[in-house]
Amino acid sequence: MNNLVSTKPLQLGKQSIWPPVVLAPMAGVTNQPFRTLCREFGPDLVYVNEMIMAAALVYKNPKTEAMITFSADETFRSLQLYGSDPTIMASAINQLGRRNAVDHIDLNFGCPAPKVTRRGGGAAVPLKRNLLREIVTTAVRTAAAFDIPITCKFRMGVNDDLLTYIHTGLICQEAGVSAIALHARTAQQHYAPFARWEAIAELKNAVTDIPVLGNGDIWEARDAFEMMRVTNCDGVVIGRGCLGKPWIFRDLVAAFNGEPIPATPLLGWVLDVMVRHAVALVAHFPPGRGIREFRKHAGWYLTGYPVGGELRKRFSEAESIAELHELAALCDANAQIVEGGERFVRGHSNGPINVVLPHGFLETLDDLVAPDDALLTHINGG
Repeated sequence: MNNLVSTKPLQLGKQSIWPPVVLAPMAGVTNQPFRTLCREFGPDLVYVNEMIMAAALVYKNPKTEAMITFSADETFRSLQLYGSDPTIMASAINQLGRRNAVDHIDLNFGCPAPKVTRRGGGAAVPLKRNLLREIVTTAVRTAAAFDIPITCKFRMGVNDDLLTYIHTGLICQEAGVSAIALHARTAQQHYAPFARWEAIAELKNAVTDIPVLGNGDIWEARDAFEMMRVTNCDGVVIGRGCLGKPWIFRDLVAAFNGEPIPATPLLGWVLDVMVRHAVALVAHFPPGRGIREFRKHAGWYLTGYPVGGELRKRFSEAESIAELHELAALCDANAQIVEGGERFVRGHSNGPINVVLPHGFLETLDDLVAPDDALLTHINGG
């Protein structure tokens, strides 16, 4: 299968990653237990921790500190930061570097959550081209002192009238980041309807000196190859496609290595993985919290399998590991996934949404509507 596209390892600093596959940071999902489970299926990939607010890290917020947790065998510790202040961002990176807390930092310029964009963070930042340049340049320079590679992940823009992905990619390249990743939707689209892979191809054509990774609608290993074939991107970022299906990383490793992709597992095997995930969450979090954190995962694991609505409801309301075992015993372990069930959407599927920006934010976009001549020349192929 790997003869369909030309592929090479993803280089992040001194770390060479093969295959070029990255787990997207997802709030409330990509914590240490989930990353450990994913690494079981694909040991040498990049698994990014949850998104961390740079200011909260600088001011030592206890909840934020608790989120920066890596297992002892996590040899490539990856973390995503977001913020809109270059000084705060640099301070957060400096703190992480001095503590030897991470091996890779990803900067988020794509989050559409109102609590992030209303403060000018996430997907709002690329609208301010000079601010974006200052944040990324400062971050790269600060991280270089600790040999920490910086990458950036962003969306196409706020909406179709404010597309920013080309100049964002070029600014990141100019600043010296190791790689960039595009979620091929606007913030307004949120997660619907479909990712626009053609934007990944356009970004790859414009940004030629660093790897460009694609993100959006990769539900099976074959989707990754199709994305790379049609866009010429250098690797993929997996988000919702691994929810309730961490073995997708096993499938991706097999596909990239030209090996047969394992068959979709039977329900009994899936339930075993699900319960192990729950056990890890219960061990990781304070008493009572772990099982609550697990509940949202139950529906994702069961997606596509013939499990009745009442039983699904009971899984999503489980109070203990013992109850999960009891419920699993009520299922048909030999049940197969329904036809097309691998592609059923897991996680967020809503959109479009109203993107909330700070008051007056769009009134001061002179650097967006009058971009650098050099960047315009680059975009136009000069």
